[in-house]
Amino acid sequence: MLHDITPVAEKRQAFRAGLASGKLLRFPGAFNPLSAKLIERHGFEGVYVSGAVISADLGLPDIGLTTLTEVATRAQQIARVTALPALVDADTGFGEPMNMARTVQILEDAGVAGLHVEDQVNPKRCGHLDGKDVVDRDTAVRRIKAAVAARRDPGFVIAARTYAAAVAGIDEAIDRAKAFTNAGADLLFPEAMASAADFERFRAAIDVPILANMTEFGKSKLLDVATLQNLGVNVVIYPVTLLRLAMHAAETGLATISSDGSQEKLLGQMQHRRDLYDLLDYESYDTFDTGVYNFRV
Repeated sequence: MLHDITPVAEKRQAFRAGLASGKLLRFPGAFNPLSAKLIERHGFEGVYVSGAVISADLGLPDIGLTTLTEVATRAQQIARVTALPALVDADTGFGEPMNMARTVQILEDAGVAGLHVEDQVNPKRCGHLDGKDVVDRDTAVRRIKAAVAARRDPGFVIAARTYAAAVAGIDEAIDRAKAFTNAGADLLFPEAMASAADFERFRAAIDVPILANMTEFGKSKLLDVATLQNLGVNVVIYPVTLLRLAMHAAETGLATISSDGSQEKLLGQMQHRRDLYDLLDYESYDTFDTGVYNFRV
């Protein structure tokens, strides 16, 4: 009922334990708190909060237009309804190294288990679009050092995301990943890897946990969990999958209502009222309300 009661420290410990377990952690992207509850119900290990999804939800392209306040607000809304650890996309840290430091502390306060920060220039763009550029390696390392220095809870996971593979080649991505590890990053996120062979090469060169982004319609081949596990990947995110599914269903539904004048034929494709109420735990609210307001004037 209301918000999940699992302490934030336990969620962060669970994330770190998962990273150390050698097992693949699956983090589907939640586009709102309700979808986060559904992710938990289906037995996934974590929830991902995508910057691209937050941008799209606001009706904006993913080109660095969102603010730290907007991201932290949505991240907090999602993190507080689930016992699962939440990993949030912090883009480039929303500014210079001091802004990066503030971003870490604000997102710590939001109750997420960790964040990732990237090496794109400002303003950034979606990682699977062409025309990206990265900052020089020293600037990128300073972002990670600022994030690590600002962290108050040692359980909070700081991941470093590099776009260098698509911009300068996989050797540069590996070199940057090593530098980010030396700067204190807990998790490495090589973006837009083209194939299993790229992940295999990256894994062989890096001795800390790595994350794979299995986003649809992008530059990476969609690899299944067994393949990712065998490649030594520690975390896989599906950042926009649920939003894409939901928007396609909404578009289909609106077209049907427009053409038929009724939603009657769509009922079998809808979440039933009883299932929504069960996910929202209506029964607990009713019990709580009855228990509190059990007097008469």
